[in-house]
Amino acid sequence: MNRAGWAGVIGAGVGIAVAGTAVAVRAARGRPRPDERRPDERLGTLPPSREFSVATDDGLALSVEEVDPDDGGDPALTVVFVHGFALSRLCWHFQREALAALTAPRVRQVLFDLRSHGRSARATGPTSTIEQLAADLDEVLRVAAPTGPLVLVGHSMGGMTIMALAERHPDLFADRVRGVALIGTSAGEIGKRGLPRPILSKYNPLTRLVGEVADWQPGLVELIRHAGGGVTRAAVRRLGFGSGSVSPGVVTFLVQMLDVTPVRVLADFIPTLGSHNRYAALAGLKHCRVLVLSGDEDRMTPFSHAERIAAELPDAQLVRAAGAGHCVMLERPDLVDDHLVTLLRECARGRGAGRRKWWRRA
Repeated sequence: MNRAGWAGVIGAGVGIAVAGTAVAVRAARGRPRPDERRPDERLGTLPPSREFSVATDDGLALSVEEVDPDDGGDPALTVVFVHGFALSRLCWHFQREALAALTAPRVRQVLFDLRSHGRSARATGPTSTIEQLAADLDEVLRVAAPTGPLVLVGHSMGGMTIMALAERHPDLFADRVRGVALIGTSAGEIGKRGLPRPILSKYNPLTRLVGEVADWQPGLVELIRHAGGGVTRAAVRRLGFGSGSVSPGVVTFLVQMLDVTPVRVLADFIPTLGSHNRYAALAGLKHCRVLVLSGDEDRMTPFSHAERIAAELPDAQLVRAAGAGHCVMLERPDLVDDHLVTLLRECARGRGAGRRKWWRRA
């Protein structure tokens, strides 16, 4: 097949890959669509209190922002958000807005873009690993939150990054991390329950081909992906949403985040997702309050992954978001916000106070 033919294959393949690895959202039945809670609200445009860069141990610049309490009061906790694969820190729009207004307790928020995502610098393929993301998170904490109690919130690959940090520095979780929220994520075996293992394999011809074409002509690959935007959006709608209606504004917001993530980045991170196994690392969270929240229509990391995490952490709160997909923080923001606020209030009371286990269907 000539190069033009391969370009067509890549265009179709990239559309499927993007759809399969970046799942969109749907609106909850009987509630205002998230993007319509404020008609004049522009998703992803909230201004930070401060914005700066943090250097990683291999010299990359990570884009970081801080958000102070709206009323200017003293925060009791620092909440650090870690986004998922192919997204950016903007995906926490609704949570960031809700927590900034919180007064009991007041919290300072730290949000950053993972390497090769959002406004952070591009990494090489060999350093595009969950292990390296954990090292990056460690650097962000050292610079942006060197003291005081912490609550870490991770979605998808962000949750995996938090698990890897617990594996790397269990002492941090015993000492300073009071709470962890694991949202739409997995501790391992993604290929067995969720994305098909061949998609996650570095030996997958499509993965290799995307990388090769990105090296050969990156502009062409990006052009093909954008030219097929309608097809990609339809695939995301079919694969990523639940059975209810879909909010066009939130879908567009997600597509905008995906559009700035190069194809090469998608290919670089696929192997580390396939090899992720952090069940043993979950023991590092035993000193923390843990919230495990997932949608029961999540096709990326099905709810069984959340159940397995909760089984390893018997004191964790397990929340099943009925009808929600992978990006539940965008799809069901009120639900996610409510449970995060509960977690923060309990963490502000101090370690070990009133610990209990829940299981909820929401």
